[in-house]
Amino acid sequence: MARTRSDQRLFNDIRPVRFEKDFTAFSMGSVLTHCDNTKVLCTVSVQNGVPKFLAGKGTGWLTAEYRMLPGSTPERKEREFMKLSGRTQEIQRLIGRSLRAVLDLEALGERTILVDADVLQADAGTRTTAINGGYVALALAIKKMLEQGELLKSPLRSPVAAISVGQIAGDLFLDLNYEEDSQAEVDFNVVMTGDLELVEVQGTGESGTFSRKQLDHILDLAQSGIEQILKLQAQAIQ
Repeated sequence: MARTRSDQRLFNDIRPVRFEKDFTAFSMGSVLTHCDNTKVLCTVSVQNGVPKFLAGKGTGWLTAEYRMLPGSTPERKEREFMKLSGRTQEIQRLIGRSLRAVLDLEALGERTILVDADVLQADAGTRTTAINGGYVALALAIKKMLEQGELLKSPLRSPVAAISVGQIAGDLFLDLNYEEDSQAEVDFNVVMTGDLELVEVQGTGESGTFSRKQLDHILDLAQSGIEQILKLQAQAIQ
């Protein structure tokens, strides 16, 4: 009999995911992404011009910023201003890499896309939720640019989605909430394209180790969850 969890999910169930589109009025694309109790506001802005290292090369750029708002956790989270924590820098770079992986930067032209991911409420999985919502917001922004004639063709080559997998007491679980994440012996975040090609695998033994065979099981479990999220993203964009 499959083990159930504190929220009654099976080991291979994802949390309820919902994309609330056009959440803000002034962004080119915006979505409030709900992953059960984790809620991340993703907005996309577009600027003419690119960073100096790309100037004159006929290619665009995408960058991301990630923040956790003060009320996003049970104890007030201090705002980060000039000095960002290592965790914040690592997460926003992950979001940027994940979205650039599915973007044809030459087709974008000399424009810079800025993706902002602001965590309103955190119950683990904020980085994966930011990637999932960031892609939807990006797709909505591209759709608007095509409708307005700012782009002649879509620079999006594929969707992209992410999810976590953890090992607790020797068993694997998909899409961990905070209670589970805090107990995980092994913790993974996996990012895949719509073709189920890997973009990034972040994995560590928090208080244990894992074998090569377990790694295969982790990736299979992650893929099953990502396939579900890709379908929900497509429904939201359509």
